[in-house]
Amino acid sequence: MYRALARSRFALRLRRLRGRFGIAAPRVAVHTPVPWYWRALTAAIVLGSALAMAGWIYDAGRRFAGFDRKESESEISLLRDKVAHLESEVARLRSLANASESHLQIDRATVERLTAQVKLLEEEKAQLKVNLGVFENLAAGGGNSAGLSLGGLRIEPEATPGRYRYRVLASMHGAGARQEFKGKLQLQVTLQEAGGRSAIIVLPRPDDPDAGSFSVSFRAFRSIEGSFRVPADATIKRVEARLIHDGAILASQSVSL
Repeated sequence: MYRALARSRFALRLRRLRGRFGIAAPRVAVHTPVPWYWRALTAAIVLGSALAMAGWIYDAGRRFAGFDRKESESEISLLRDKVAHLESEVARLRSLANASESHLQIDRATVERLTAQVKLLEEEKAQLKVNLGVFENLAAGGGNSAGLSLGGLRIEPEATPGRYRYRVLASMHGAGARQEFKGKLQLQVTLQEAGGRSAIIVLPRPDDPDAGSFSVSFRAFRSIEGSFRVPADATIKRVEARLIHDGAILASQSVSL
């Protein structure tokens, strides 16, 4: 009986030892105490490593997909340099174009001025030829008994529609050349109106405010110039210039247009 009791106690202790050190024994973990700042540092390192890895994976994915950030930045920088170069080139060419345009305008103005001078000289040459013909006629004894004559009548249109400019050379010869002639110039204008009818206008009209410009006084000879107006839709066919003194026509010349 004593043995049986001893065996039961031994078996109970054995079971307890097996429960502590056997397979069914509870797990025990031994931890070394670590300060909190080391834990925070470790977490920061792990987080930074994870972010770096994520960035590397992102760049690798972009390169794999055909987009390299460094190459793109290099290409953008190259394109910016090209744009800056082109802008400077455009500015240089624009300045050259402006200078060329300025020179061209100067040349064009010079050509226009020379053309106007040539035209003026040609008109003066033509007028001198007309005057020369008149003087030759005077030297040959031409003209009427009153010693007055008209020559070189010219009618030219102006820029304003219906307005014309006239020029005629009046002269005196013989004994009458020593005296001063005082009279007026009269223009008889034959024109065709817009409806096809013919009409005759005598200038100056009685109520013409420019009638004073048709008064003439000269010795020997004088070039008479002026302007007159007709309806803008009318066409001049013939103009006759007359020298009048005391209502009498002393000299005349006509020209057809």
